[in-house]
Amino acid sequence: MSVAPPPVPLTESKLGIDQSRTIVADHGSSDKSDSIDLKAEIYDSSAIDPVLAKKMALANSALDEIGMTNFQWKLFFLNGFGYTVDSLLIVCQSIAQPAVSQEFGNPSKHIAGISLASQIGLLVGAAFWGFSADIIGRRIAFNTSLFICAAFVLIAGAMPSYISFSAMVAIYSAGAGGNYILDATNLIEFLPSRHYWLVTFMAVWWAVGYTITGLLAWAFMSNYSCDPDATVAECTRADNWGWRYLHFTCGSLVLLVSVLRVLVIRMPQTPRWLISQNRDAEVVADLAKMANRYNRPLSLTVEQLESLGRVKHTEKSVYSALRLRQHFSQLFATKRLAYSTIMIIANWTVIGTVSPLFGLFLPYYLKSRGADVGSSDNYTVWRNYALNQVSGLFGPLIAAFLVESRYFGRRGTLAVGAAITTALQFGYTQIKTPAQNVGVSCAISAASNIYYGTIYAYTPEILPAAHRATGYAICVILNRVGGIIGVLVGSYADVTTTAPLFVCGALFGLLIILSLLLPFETRGKRVV
Repeated sequence: MSVAPPPVPLTESKLGIDQSRTIVADHGSSDKSDSIDLKAEIYDSSAIDPVLAKKMALANSALDEIGMTNFQWKLFFLNGFGYTVDSLLIVCQSIAQPAVSQEFGNPSKHIAGISLASQIGLLVGAAFWGFSADIIGRRIAFNTSLFICAAFVLIAGAMPSYISFSAMVAIYSAGAGGNYILDATNLIEFLPSRHYWLVTFMAVWWAVGYTITGLLAWAFMSNYSCDPDATVAECTRADNWGWRYLHFTCGSLVLLVSVLRVLVIRMPQTPRWLISQNRDAEVVADLAKMANRYNRPLSLTVEQLESLGRVKHTEKSVYSALRLRQHFSQLFATKRLAYSTIMIIANWTVIGTVSPLFGLFLPYYLKSRGADVGSSDNYTVWRNYALNQVSGLFGPLIAAFLVESRYFGRRGTLAVGAAITTALQFGYTQIKTPAQNVGVSCAISAASNIYYGTIYAYTPEILPAAHRATGYAICVILNRVGGIIGVLVGSYADVTTTAPLFVCGALFGLLIILSLLLPFETRGKRVV
């Protein structure tokens, strides 16, 4: 049995490509191309590009050889902050919407303009950050998107009208729109295969964002909001600072997180993306730095990668029409991959419809039920809302355990999360007491996060690295289209009745079927 050579000693200065090529060559240049086993990958992508398939397998083996280091743990936390920001901002505008409408009045009798602005902004952001990340890499979005969010969240808190506030919501939502696409993509493209479960567990940060916003809403909205029965004429700026305090606080938190992401870690391009661009020397140089810093073995050499040949069409500009088209067409390159792409898009579209509908409906429903089963004062309403969000923390914890279980895996966990959520949402229509009201809504929050946490991680796992951000962006764009539909349905429906619950329950029921129809089980497999 051969023993891997020790990591290559590097100087403190940044290595140039030619220098890294010379150093890693010291490992030897034995050609492993004949022994590359593609059975460990989620699927054999040789039919799409045999050179890329073999190079990706070597990169995967190198990451497994290095293992989990402090660098990946830093990424888990810093990318997790991005998840937190995304959920924090989505809930922030949702919480603010009733108070802003109460103070300024809603220009439209039916349409919830703030929620609609948020969904449109998220759609535009997903398209821009997602598509660009496959062209120019993941690093720029990682370093800049949160700064955009922070600036416009702070500005939004000072807006003097419904329209101007909605405009700021659209802009900061665009900043956040592609954020969790890149967060999940960045993390999985640096992880060794045994730690893919961390991408599922990273959804706990999504729940953290909900929790922070829920607790802030409890503090600000219950103490600094107009009386629930106050009219537009009676609700003045002086009495309604809660939603402003919420935005100022959230904006400050986002600014802090964006600074930490730049200062704590210098984000390189991901090795799997570099492989897809045929930038072999850079891949080995970056992995060698990681191996050297954490005293880990690395046997991959530039010669091994280059001996396999060149990835298709990488001699052309990244902006060439052919390569731009491929970011879309290669997602459907084989029948099974096309089926997988269509099914994952269908899952995301249904989630997009049900999530804002339930989120838009829940605060009104909790308040309306308070009149029947308890107090409807601001303090009680926002206390219950905070408890609901805290409960969501348990969903990703459960999901991270189930996805690695051979009895469930990724697809089974998706189906379980959707099934429990469906049952609880139908059961929610029958609540009679304050305890039932809070308890069942908290259980729904936890159960739905089992599904959300898993789908956020499963999606980048099944998409090919060269087009991963584009494929994820398409999923999120259709998700936002579903979100716009959900907002419009919620705007025209009577949100104070139980009807939206039945709609939400039926949609989650559909997700059970869509989850089981997904073709790839990724547990124990390596991404391509």
